[in-house]
Amino acid sequence: MALNPLQVETRFSEIDSIDRTLSPEQLVQQGVEDYLQSKYESAIAHWQLALAAYQQRDRPSDAVIVLENLARAHQQLGQLEQAIAYWQQATATYRDLNRGEQVGRMLTEQAQVYTRLGQYRQAITLLCNDPSEDTCAPGSALGLLQGEDHQRLQAAALGSLGEAHRLRGDYNRATQYLERSLDLSRAVDDSAMMTAALSGLGHTTLGLAQINYQRGASAEQIGDTTDAADFRRQGTTYDQDALTYLQEALTQAQQRDDQVSQIRLLLSLISPAARLGNIDLAQTSLQDARQLLSRLPASREKAIAAIHMVQFLELTVATDTSSNDRQAVHPLQCINSRVQSDAVTLLETALQTARQIQNLRLESFALGELGHIFECQRNYTQALELTRQARWSAEQDLRAKDSLYLWEWQTGRILRSEGYESEAIAAYEQSIKTLEDIRSDLLIANQDLQYDFRDTIDPLYRQLVTLRLEREAGQVGQATPVSRDNVTAVLSQLDSLKVAELENYFGDECLVLVGETPVDLVGATSATAVFSTVILDDRTAVLVSFPDGSQQMTWIDRSAQAFRDEVNSYRVGLERFFDDFDPQQAERLYRWIIAPFESELTAANIKTLVFIQDGILRSVPMGALYDSDRQQFLIEQYAIATTPSLTLTDSRPINRQRLRALALGLTQETTVDGQRFPALGNVAQEIAAIQAQLPGSLGLLNQDFTRERLQAELSRTSYPIIHIATHGEFGVEPQNTFLVTGDAQKLTLTDLDITLRQALQQNTIELLSLTACQTAIGDDRSSLGLAGVALQAGSKSAIASLWFIDDAVTAEVASQFYINLRDNPEKNKAEALQAAQLQIIRAGGVTAHPAYWAPFILVGNWL
Repeated sequence: MALNPLQVETRFSEIDSIDRTLSPEQLVQQGVEDYLQSKYESAIAHWQLALAAYQQRDRPSDAVIVLENLARAHQQLGQLEQAIAYWQQATATYRDLNRGEQVGRMLTEQAQVYTRLGQYRQAITLLCNDPSEDTCAPGSALGLLQGEDHQRLQAAALGSLGEAHRLRGDYNRATQYLERSLDLSRAVDDSAMMTAALSGLGHTTLGLAQINYQRGASAEQIGDTTDAADFRRQGTTYDQDALTYLQEALTQAQQRDDQVSQIRLLLSLISPAARLGNIDLAQTSLQDARQLLSRLPASREKAIAAIHMVQFLELTVATDTSSNDRQAVHPLQCINSRVQSDAVTLLETALQTARQIQNLRLESFALGELGHIFECQRNYTQALELTRQARWSAEQDLRAKDSLYLWEWQTGRILRSEGYESEAIAAYEQSIKTLEDIRSDLLIANQDLQYDFRDTIDPLYRQLVTLRLEREAGQVGQATPVSRDNVTAVLSQLDSLKVAELENYFGDECLVLVGETPVDLVGATSATAVFSTVILDDRTAVLVSFPDGSQQMTWIDRSAQAFRDEVNSYRVGLERFFDDFDPQQAERLYRWIIAPFESELTAANIKTLVFIQDGILRSVPMGALYDSDRQQFLIEQYAIATTPSLTLTDSRPINRQRLRALALGLTQETTVDGQRFPALGNVAQEIAAIQAQLPGSLGLLNQDFTRERLQAELSRTSYPIIHIATHGEFGVEPQNTFLVTGDAQKLTLTDLDITLRQALQQNTIELLSLTACQTAIGDDRSSLGLAGVALQAGSKSAIASLWFIDDAVTAEVASQFYINLRDNPEKNKAEALQAAQLQIIRAGGVTAHPAYWAPFILVGNWL
């Protein structure tokens, strides 16, 4: 919510000019004129000279406004680090001038830049410093802007705080701050602030709508039609609320004739209107936006709007598609042929505008999207030429790498379509190399022309992997030797994809423990085989690496959806506690994944299987796969572990001289945010057993189990093992992944991360055990939370349960695992867990059913 740059022009028009050719005032005025014509670099040159003159003459009140101008110009150029540096100088100057309200404004401006960079925590710190408290710290923006005299600036800071929380995914806090911003904006009758707050609320509810539609789709996939319908109804309600907010914001922008805001809001209206079946509103919004676009002068906003409009063209065409399924077309998808002509017109407008304002990044996007339309038309010659031009434009501007990787990828797709396999692979690999340089920024930012991870990053890796695997003569149901160099490249690319998935899931503040090179735990002296899976559109590959360095593969001949259905059916069957176990699905998966490699596993004397799973396979246990010939489960033959990536695996074995645990648990029934969690009657026994088995351990139950107590204990004593026995869920988003504490609060994965990382400054956490937790069936996103929990928390490994089971069995498995770890130094962690599970199986009775022992999995380091 920056102040209008035109206010700068007004300020300096009041300063008496001095009679010389290049006075600082004239330099400032010329800079303003350049800025208004989008000549930002020229504006910066004039302002830098003016700044030097003001500073030399000791005129800080004038110099500070030039500093603000320079910050805004660098923002327009996308040079955000330079912008922050100027905001910081302006902040220091206002402090020297003892103008606290302006310091607060500068902190707000800096926070907005940090938000654009995806550094939301830094933005929140500047704005409030301690967002967990009702009042903000004195030195923060909001702490400085107290009182009725600063309501407008408060509204700006609150709006910025709400936006930072929205982009971080904390929609509840975002709504609270944005509503407060809106109330203050109305109190001071500031239409621009009202527009910003209403727009923020609209986009917050749009985010909630999308989440509910995603949850509905996940529920539909597993046949839960009731939940699916409830989620979709909730999504519809949020969409309706979003329309209300956005239309009110549009009214405010129209009253001010703010054409840029009008276009943004009109485009934001299209998706919810289309999902609600209001095609007339979607069409009218797009038409109005196009009319406004034609009236805008050449500017960055005009070019961006024209490119964005292409994504919404298809939404305005009446179809029979279910309203909830109507989404904006991603730029890498082919749009309907009926609107391709309109798309070309808009992209040509964007291209002309980008060239007028000399913005190579936007020129690159316009050329690349034009190339994509010709790609969709199979006019590969023209597509390749436009894509080449897009690459050239991106290469001239270091800030355009986020477009460069797209056009290198597009080059690979075109070459592949023309049958140039080797050249296509080279283009794909160059695209990934470019992406690796910018991935951390791309994954955390959702600004301007950034797109969704599953649309723009995941397919890139999978298409390259598919190209490489097609070179191998793998057979369905048979283990086939493969080219080591080719498959090593495949595994490296899959490893990078796993890291990218986790970074995207956890967001900008995930400090993943990435090693410089993948950990090679499959060596000549190892008894470990590593299974890597990759689910493609039409089939699934299983790749196995053996201790002697050889690699083999097989194919599973099922489409991605058919394979998903099989895997879900397997898990549903495992969870039927009260039915006799039907091994049919477990046998089928065993035949597909394990059986082709049986003889090689036996010949190599393999004892441990490590799985690096893809997609839906992350949410099911491998130990319950069933060998019908031997009449035994896989866990009865092998110790089993899973890891999201060998790159992310700490290879050091557990230090058995330091087996001391901080064990926390909840025994009582509790309700959190309206959700009831039943009592866990055996948790007290579980915690007591750990204290008895691991000397020096501390147990905290119920009211003693709080985030604050956890922090306090970790700050006092080193605990290599953290054991938490409580209800927990791994959700679609990390903020919906949480543990229930004894004071009826949610300890989110992010909160746990912060708490444990503070302890890690002095100590190493060997193992994080989470019992009584669960992941959603069939949900790839929720299983990412489980796969990354140890990494996110900074632990070498984790033990967790895939679904909630009888807590008496949980206590028994946990107790036996720690005994095995303590008394059998020859057993690694995977083997210690295997022995605990075998004890349950061999005891017979009801709990021999895999529903009771199979959900326990070891994630990360298994040594």
